[in-house]
Parts: sequence; structure tokens; C-alpha cells
Amino acid sequence: MTQEEFLREWNSPSPYVRVKTSGSTGTPKNMLVEKRRMLASARMTCDFLGLQPGDTALLCMSLDYIAGKMMVVRALERGLRLISVEPSGHPLQTPTPSLSFAAMVPMQVWNSLQVPDQRERLRQVRHLLIGGGAISEPLAEALKDFPNYVWSSYGMTETLSHIALRQLNGPCRSSWYTPLPGVAVELNDDGCLVIKAPHLCDGPLVTNDIGELSASAASQEKGRPFRFLGRRDNVVCSGGIKLQMEAIEEKLRPAMGSIPFMITKVKDDKFGEAVVLLVEGSKGALPHEEQLFAALTKYERPKHIIPVSRLPMTETGKPARAVAARLAEEWV
Repeated sequence: MTQEEFLREWNSPSPYVRVKTSGSTGTPKNMLVEKRRMLASARMTCDFLGLQPGDTALLCMSLDYIAGKMMVVRALERGLRLISVEPSGHPLQTPTPSLSFAAMVPMQVWNSLQVPDQRERLRQVRHLLIGGGAISEPLAEALKDFPNYVWSSYGMTETLSHIALRQLNGPCRSSWYTPLPGVAVELNDDGCLVIKAPHLCDGPLVTNDIGELSASAASQEKGRPFRFLGRRDNVVCSGGIKLQMEAIEEKLRPAMGSIPFMITKVKDDKFGEAVVLLVEGSKGALPHEEQLFAALTKYERPKHIIPVSRLPMTETGKPARAVAARLAEEWV
């Protein structure tokens, strides 16, 4: 979708806009969202970041998805000067005016850090917001000394982009997400996050995201801080032990270095399910298994290592977990 096409849809008499979910756990789905709620989300973000009319914002993500659409809506709601570039892995390869606000996925930020002039442009963004995927430890480390604000966001299509942020740099750097004003987060009996944001969605939104709530009490202005631990459907139940794929990936990341990889699972006659490591490229590029799996418990060690030409990813850059599981089952 082009910006002109989205604006025609936005200015149409319909109170709704059509968006696609990311498809990280299955086939992307179309859903209708209310324009008034999108405007409420835009106001919430702009107010929190202190964005003013005339501030510059970068649109560098696809308008087929909520993240791209919301950048346009924020510009409309707050009178921002929107600078659009073709969605790519290097959104800052062309010089732009000084940016007040930019939203990117982790891959775009990581790629920009590898090119000196793009890294410098990234450092000058007043509010850099990263969403759509996990922030790896190496990426967080590379951003911690940035002079302006760097945020990791938590949200989904159903919440019309992010509903909570955590700062990745400076003295307020934190591993806890703080809900934005008007948003509250709880845990249900399954340990999954339940989002209460009446200005964004009807009734409580029960997620599949396993979380942890901070011991700090919620203030009148802010909801209770929380951590995202992984998705409930990304659990490997092996021999009665529940293992979180995201947690295993985080432990493996230092040993894997620059090699793209992903954890998935297959059915196993003995253990019920077994952990599988998908690696992009040849297994010969991997360290010896004792070194590679040194940080893992015996339960977390992958039973199979499967080389693939390319890791399955969604259009928004998230791991396509359902596709990865099918690849693993076909290989085993």
C-alpha cells in the first residue's frame, strides 16, 4: 500500500481502516480497526514523547501493517512533518533532515549501526523507537550510550501499535516496560499479560505473552511495570519440562555471533517434544557443540541442528514460528 492509498482510505466515510496482523504464529489476518481509536493511540504516543507540530518523523515501514499506518496517523494528529523512505534494511542510507522521531524494527537499527554515516544519523534521532521484535543483548549494548532517547516498545496490531515502552539508554535504562497513560496490565492464571486500555480496545485484551509484573505498585499516572518473557505458544514441553524458545535464543546469542538462528520444536517419541536449532547456512560454520551449548541446561540443549538457506521470517521481520516448526518436522 502506498501513502496515497492509505490517505484515501483514511479520508473515506468509513469509520474503519483495514490492517494485517504480522503472521508471526501463523497466516497473517485482516482486521478492521476504528479510526478514532487510532487517533487516541497517536495522541498517547505524541503526548508521552512531547512531539510538537512541525517536528519531523520518519516513515520507513510498510503501510500494510499497523506500525507504518500509525506513523502516518501520528503525523496527521500532531501536525508532524513526515519524511517517507522506501521500507528497507537501511532506512537511513539517504541523508534526511534532523529527525525528532523514528520507529524501526531491530534489523533496521542493527544494519544502520554497521555503517558509520548511518550510525551517526541514528544517534541524532531525538526519539528512536524500536518495535516488532526482541532486542538482543548486543543491540542493547550498542545503543546504551546514545545521546538521545532510545525506546523498546511492547504492543501488537490489536492494541494499535505500542502500549508500553522501556528506555534502552542513559540513566533510566531498564528491562521493565512501563505502560503509557491510560493503560493497565495484569496477569491471568496462565501467567499471560492482560491489557486494559479502554481508549484502544473494547474490554480486556488477553494475550498469549507470558509476563512478569514488577513489585512496584502502579502510580496514578502510570501502570505497573512488567517484563515480557515469551509467547505461550513458543513453549517446548520436553520430558515434562517447559522451555521458552525466546529464553534459549537469548542464552545462545553470544555463542552464535553473527550467524542467524532460531529455536523451534518437533514431536519426540520419548520426550513429547524436542528442542531444535535452525541455522542459516552450513553447520560447519558453528562452534563445537560443547562450546555452542555451554550456557544451556541439559534440558535446553537442541536435539537436532537443521541448516536452512534462509530463516523463515514474516514481512515485518519477526520469526515465522509456524513455518519454522513445519520445516523442522519435514527435516526430522
